[in-house]
Amino acid sequence: MRALLSFRLRLGIVATLAMAALPCFAGEVAVLRNGFSIRHERREVVGDVTRLYVSADGSSFVDVPTAEIEHFEAAPELLTPASVSRLPASAEKPISLPFARNTPNTPTTLNLEEVVASASGRYRLDPDLVNSVIKAESGFNVRAVSPKGAQGLMQLMPGTAATLGVPNAFDPQANVEGGTKYLRELLERYNFDLVKALAAYNAGPQRVEQYKGVPPYYETRAYVARVVRDFNRKKTAQQNVTASSLPKPGNSKPASTKSKARAKAQGSAPVQAKASTPQTSE
Repeated sequence: MRALLSFRLRLGIVATLAMAALPCFAGEVAVLRNGFSIRHERREVVGDVTRLYVSADGSSFVDVPTAEIEHFEAAPELLTPASVSRLPASAEKPISLPFARNTPNTPTTLNLEEVVASASGRYRLDPDLVNSVIKAESGFNVRAVSPKGAQGLMQLMPGTAATLGVPNAFDPQANVEGGTKYLRELLERYNFDLVKALAAYNAGPQRVEQYKGVPPYYETRAYVARVVRDFNRKKTAQQNVTASSLPKPGNSKPASTKSKARAKAQGSAPVQAKASTPQTSE
């Protein structure tokens, strides 16, 4: 009898340990000691860190020191319908995201174009530039996570997000607000040299200062070229639309002074960086 009880006790302990070792599958939020929260689909302990899988298929995850996690709690549905995590990479028209704020059962529509326009106006940046950065950073993926841990639309690192006052980098509005503010700060820091500001956004200001310009990293050079190319393409397209609306030479009715002034104001050339865009082959 004693042997049977001992066997059952050992079996219970083994079963408990086995269950503890299995990854937890549930929509949760990990609340960190620094005030951040990371939404994830499942988690598992790997040595001294807890691996938080932010995508259902396990392709994206963040490793967080277990000691830095205060607790876990059930995650409210931030995006509806559930599992909406990827937006079209080519999206350049208004994007509406069903997004719930404080009222999980009553989702409201968040228009990404309006969010970008609002943040751009606040920090006096061209919305097309902000959209080009978002496209290069995350492809408009609200829940994107880089291998280094950058999160959300504008790929904010946790430390940068904390400095910018962004408590949840997966909140599209807060992420765009923080990322736009940071981009403006970098432009001012480098006297509005767009290439240096973009390089610092990608690789960090320390690297730009270390190399006195764009760092010799393929990733950074390709990133800067991609953003500048996309931004200038948008401006060129706008110029072409404006030019097509102007009267052609020989037209019997000359354009009025008012029309000429409006065309001149709308047809500004693409913003050119002070330094030439790094040449890379992608």
